[in-house]
Amino acid sequence: MSTTTQAETASSVTLKAFPESLEPGFLSRYQPLSKEQAGHLRHFHNLASQRDGIWGVMGAQDPGQEWVDAYRYQLATMAYASGVAHYHRLPAARSLFKTLLQKLIAKMLKRDVWGYWFLTSHSGKAVDPDIKELRKPWADPIVKENIMYSGHLLLMVSLYTMLFNDDRYNEEGGLVFVWNPVFWGMGTEIFKYTRQSLQEVVLGEMERQGWLGACCEPNMIFVICNQFPIIAFRYNDIHDKTNNVESVIIKYSEAWAAKGSYHKDGMMVDWYTVRQDEVKASGGIGSTAWTAAYMNAWNPEVAHRTFEAQATGFLTQVETDRVNLNTAPMAYAIRKLVKEENADPNAPSTIAAATEAVRRQFPNGLPKAPYPSPTFGYVAMWVSEVGTESIFNGLMNHVDRYLNPTWQNGGLYYPANDEDVDEQGNWKTMDPFTGNAAVGYARLNVPDGQRKMWLDPWTSEKVEKAPYIGNLDLGSGVDILRGVWDEERNAMVLTVRTWNGSAKQIRPTYNNLPTGYYGIYHNGNLVETRIVRRSRDVMELPLQVTADELTVVVLANKYSSSRL
Repeated sequence: MSTTTQAETASSVTLKAFPESLEPGFLSRYQPLSKEQAGHLRHFHNLASQRDGIWGVMGAQDPGQEWVDAYRYQLATMAYASGVAHYHRLPAARSLFKTLLQKLIAKMLKRDVWGYWFLTSHSGKAVDPDIKELRKPWADPIVKENIMYSGHLLLMVSLYTMLFNDDRYNEEGGLVFVWNPVFWGMGTEIFKYTRQSLQEVVLGEMERQGWLGACCEPNMIFVICNQFPIIAFRYNDIHDKTNNVESVIIKYSEAWAAKGSYHKDGMMVDWYTVRQDEVKASGGIGSTAWTAAYMNAWNPEVAHRTFEAQATGFLTQVETDRVNLNTAPMAYAIRKLVKEENADPNAPSTIAAATEAVRRQFPNGLPKAPYPSPTFGYVAMWVSEVGTESIFNGLMNHVDRYLNPTWQNGGLYYPANDEDVDEQGNWKTMDPFTGNAAVGYARLNVPDGQRKMWLDPWTSEKVEKAPYIGNLDLGSGVDILRGVWDEERNAMVLTVRTWNGSAKQIRPTYNNLPTGYYGIYHNGNLVETRIVRRSRDVMELPLQVTADELTVVVLANKYSSSRL
């Protein structure tokens, strides 16, 4: 039985003890979400709330879900975006993000997302050119290889556990996979894991490959895909009071040092083929950017030190407030001019010379890849983590001017577009991974966002004691723009509005508030007072929300708990 009680309404005498309004500038230290940031979160909610089997604008280029814009990558990146938004921007809005992450993880467990693995497990010439016959397949997406799914799932559930101190995914059968094709097989197969048993499999796979990482596809170890479980190990160490990640990083770094390092020729290594013992460096900026965006969590020295050299030629300041992403041929033409002629990579003359060089090289236009990679999304995440503010803002200005920002049911996304560049060389390609998830991640992240979470993950004790707001859910039709507890002021700040202009009634609860007397302020004006007599008392505040922003401040006054 719950021992929590409702906070009491204070007397009119206590009401007089509070100032009638908040001091000017009181809210200046609490930056609200922008319209775009709130729109990204609502888009995540809209996609995660679709009926099972309906994926809408998440549809990927490859119908088999084998390519890098597949559902799994979109869902995982939405989860990481939600995580950085909660940790860095709305730390007190716990219930909003807890519900959202649960929905994203539930989608990640659907066969639509991981069923590709049965075919992939056969292997093939594309990943192992020396193969003579296909392997015997298996449906279990966790048991062996497939870090491109299992690594993301591990970070999703580990992030959830760290943020909410909720071990639901470590309960028996917390992660269940049902393999049940209608007209194939000898009957339904069910594979059950927990957060910890999932991690044990991933650790075993890394060890089996000499700590270079676990395989993504058969025979192939991608550097990027192994960054996500490394971050997960850190969060699980904090929650489980273990120390796996320290030895993993040592072994991982030593293994790659023996291969010549995981960065080569100015770029991050793309992949390593096990049977052929070959290392392939990234041919463009995509894989490098994606890797550095998350490697910065545990290896900021490499991620930051390499940024400027890697970005040269790929990112161009084309206007005072806009940065363009160049195609690989254009970028390498610029880089050649910089190297050989000491040219300014952003100068119009350099851009013109590089453009002419690319036209001579490809007189019939740039060659089309069968499945273009979501390069813009990788770069956006990378710049948000280790780039400068001016480059990041310039890149976001580009995406909003050239890549068709679209609002749907209060959510913001960028619809897919197959065009490479326009006649002026402005980047135009958009894919579901970038448009649904990666740009949202970039906007919701903060500089060194992954690094800060690595250095100071929330402990179980911190989560249990932290004041927070409950009973908030994007399903209510209300966007949350602020959700912050200020320990210095003993103030909880909440800003809300409806996304569609309607009027909604919500009943947020205030939990773990220190004992004392509280004034309740609506848009700066005192409306009532409450008393919290016990640490587990819950304060519920019914609110009428419209399209106009409503900021509610719950502020303790000079009365100490000893006066209660």
